Amino acid sequence: MHREYVKWYSPSLHREMELLAFGHSGFPVVVFPTSGGRFWEYEERGMIGALSPKIERGELQVICVDSVDQESWYNRGVAPLDRLHRQNAFDAYLVLEVAPFVRNRTSWPQFGTTGCSFGGYHAVNVAMRHPDLVTYAVSMSGAFEIPKRFLDGYYDTNAYFHSPLDYLPNMNDDGRLGMLRRNYCVLAVGSHDPLFDQNVRLAHVLGTKGIPHVLDVWEGFGHDWPWWLQMAEKFFL
Repeated sequence: MHREYVKWYSPSLHREMELLAFGHSGFPVVVFPTSGGRFWEYEERGMIGALSPKIERGELQVICVDSVDQESWYNRGVAPLDRLHRQNAFDAYLVLEVAPFVRNRTSWPQFGTTGCSFGGYHAVNVAMRHPDLVTYAVSMSGAFEIPKRFLDGYYDTNAYFHSPLDYLPNMNDDGRLGMLRRNYCVLAVGSHDPLFDQNVRLAHVLGTKGIPHVLDVWEGFGHDWPWWLQMAEKFFL
């Protein structure tokens, strides 16, 4: 399997960012790590190994990016406004740097996103914010009550536009909805997962907006790597 380590200085984030890219051809999927994870997490946890048949057949390329969650949402040492500014910078990094990298490396104009737990949030949020770039999003045990949990009661426009449960219900722009309705979103979650209700609520919102999706409920707790490995196999193999 072709494996490539890549690092560059990000003008959006003003620091070096690293990623791992797997595969030589096929549909590209950008992977976001869990809140405490790094760009190597997906490989370390066996997820790349589970998807290796499709990667080696040249049907799938996987790009595992780093996150700045510890500098943004989880950074209790700075004001909520500063956490949001860091998240905005991360969004710019994805759109202005990662998307062109994926396009140049794979020759695909668009890509998919996926992630587990907080990575699932990123996968969906990027897909909903940028439907021109992301056509397929798979969230596994995703968390979606973002401002309520991470901003200590603070709320502004930036918080609103990083919370799919907030901005999607009010989205009425026909152009943007038209793009979203050509894409597809998977919300996979365990029936006893503490985040189950958040996934149900998001699925309901997607349904009311006519955005193609599936709420895939797994019996049990489901918030751990053995479950996520099976979910990834189901939706990517």
